[in-house]
Amino acid sequence: MNVLVVDDDYISRTAVARTLEKGGYQVTTANDGQMALDLFHQHHFQMVVTDWEMPRISGIELCKAIRKLSPRRYIYCIIVTARDRAADTAAGFAGGTDDYITKPFNPHELLMRVGVGRRIVQLESANMTIFALAKLAESRDPETGAHLERVQRYCRILAEHLQRNPRFADKVNDDYVDLICRTSPLHDIGKVSIPDNILLKPGRLTKEEFDVMKTHTVRGAETIESLLHEFPNTCFLKMALNIIISHHEKWDGSGYPHGLVGQQIPLCGRIMAIADVYDALTSKRVYKEAFSHERAKSIIVGDSGTHFDPDMVDAFVAMEEEFVTIASRFAEPLSPNVTPQTDLSPVPTPTSGTIENATIAPIASTPPSLEPA
Repeated sequence: MNVLVVDDDYISRTAVARTLEKGGYQVTTANDGQMALDLFHQHHFQMVVTDWEMPRISGIELCKAIRKLSPRRYIYCIIVTARDRAADTAAGFAGGTDDYITKPFNPHELLMRVGVGRRIVQLESANMTIFALAKLAESRDPETGAHLERVQRYCRILAEHLQRNPRFADKVNDDYVDLICRTSPLHDIGKVSIPDNILLKPGRLTKEEFDVMKTHTVRGAETIESLLHEFPNTCFLKMALNIIISHHEKWDGSGYPHGLVGQQIPLCGRIMAIADVYDALTSKRVYKEAFSHERAKSIIVGDSGTHFDPDMVDAFVAMEEEFVTIASRFAEPLSPNVTPQTDLSPVPTPTSGTIENATIAPIASTPPSLEPA
């Protein structure tokens, strides 16, 4: 990790730099805030450790400037200062710093705090990579348009409705609603592994092609699983994994990739199934026109207890006006000369699978066990 150390005092600057270098960090130094900003334009830093009181630009002003320069990339900022009053600490955090160390600093404490910052920066980078994959998967299919935005909103209103249902009070709280809203756009990141001749085929897939298409759930889950090995207690990644691997499972066990039945399917996957199918039905594709809301509703209600969890269908019906509003607000312009077809894909062959109440097993052979309901 590249760290920029800023301090107008040579002794302090050198002490911090040497401590971090011994900890394995790549360090660049600056003797004031202006020099730090100049270096920031020239190099890719993930963290800044800066003194507070410096000529021209203070450490707090430097943190604010860095935030403006990198709105899409999070830079972790630590202030090292002799100030130790509570009011100073509050002012530092209000100014945009992430952590605060008083002088004279303890080398072990400095390395521990920088280590915390490093984990946060790495996780932030991982999240940005995942979302980039989500947008890449979406961009490969020119017809998906605002699919991610619509699905994200469908998931939110379904989860909010379940939150008001006493039967789901122990599972769906404000944090759950926020998590499913944030992670739902990742549901199809595995499609980056699907060949264009299959992903973009203007018609029904053969059985062999559909078998390849179905692997997007496993490929996407493997991407998240690799991150979970490094960040095993991250709720964001856990829910993302469950959504990706289970949103094509069906209530009666005929879905894929593991043929889960009923409540074996994670709740977030059951919510996503409704959102994803509704959006697919009401969106135009090269092989079909967009279905009306009433037709999509009829299909979903008709599949209650087979494809979909009946409770999720009830939630969908209760919130259908909001679905119509979202579909209208984020609608794609319809183009003429589309030949409608109704048979979208072959029916997948169900496979058996159960949820293990243990650590995460290999995705390709065993379904995840992170959220059993």
